[in-house]
Amino acid sequence: MAKILAADIGGTNSRFALFEARGDSLEILDSIWLDTHGARTFPELVEQLWDSDFPVRPGSFEAAVLAPAGAVYHGLTCPDLPNAPWGIDLREVDFGTSAVRLINDFSAQAFACRTAAVDDALVIQDGHPADGDTIGVIGAGTGLGYSALLKAGDKWMALPSEGGHMAFPFVGREEAEYAEFNRVESGRNWPEGDSVVTGLGLRLVHRFLTGEDLTPKEISAGLTPQSETTKWYARFYARACRNWAIGLMTTGGMFIAGGVAAKNPLFVQVPEFLDEFHNSHVYQDFLHTIPVRLNANQASGLFGAAFYGAQMLTEHGGKR
Repeated sequence: MAKILAADIGGTNSRFALFEARGDSLEILDSIWLDTHGARTFPELVEQLWDSDFPVRPGSFEAAVLAPAGAVYHGLTCPDLPNAPWGIDLREVDFGTSAVRLINDFSAQAFACRTAAVDDALVIQDGHPADGDTIGVIGAGTGLGYSALLKAGDKWMALPSEGGHMAFPFVGREEAEYAEFNRVESGRNWPEGDSVVTGLGLRLVHRFLTGEDLTPKEISAGLTPQSETTKWYARFYARACRNWAIGLMTTGGMFIAGGVAAKNPLFVQVPEFLDEFHNSHVYQDFLHTIPVRLNANQASGLFGAAFYGAQMLTEHGGKR
């Protein structure tokens, strides 16, 4: 048995959890949420953790894995957290063990696919998964996250990605008009996943279709399966999922991580979603075989970080 400190560092909250790894299972022993903006630096955030009632101190765990919402370099630094006032450098903090790593937050979502965090995931399409094959992960929230889980020998590897900043594809005259509207209103060089399939994207497409300038929460309160906002957003979300599924050939399945879809599951349940997901003149049959599930577990990122920590300890013989 090994204890693992896992963290999910977001722009609003920084969530920490202490796990116990027993063979292939992970159990949360305790958890705490800290205000990301309540610390002026990363070391100050960790000091707040040590000073809290949370039962961990440096050296009281075998591994620590932190998953920030930003690009990670060499497992040690995340210089820019887009929605936080500071970056992360693990070398600035003593965790009491050498088994300390940073992984991207969507890499953690990918690793979570091998844990109990997805046991209750909502089935969108049954499909026929191939055990050990590539699993795709995508999820809309403040940004659009992409990752994939790949088997390499006896271990799993997560593909880090900043795919939310890729240009988003539009089809037809109406969507071309929206593309220009999105580009201008978002202030970006071009419409990208982060401005189309996110909370911002929901706000923009609703304003384009209705003229109403509402918050995502206000929009969600009035959504129905018949509303044009629902249909357009579901189509865009499915297009992002389809392109990722084809790009990776996700014969192991696709997981849609929480965020927007967790709060509004109708986006992935209305007919427009699977109609667009299957819409390929070459790979339609393949797309029908892919299991697609919605993972709405809020602790998913923590489970994924802990899974990586347990795998890291196994790889290095459990040494600190």
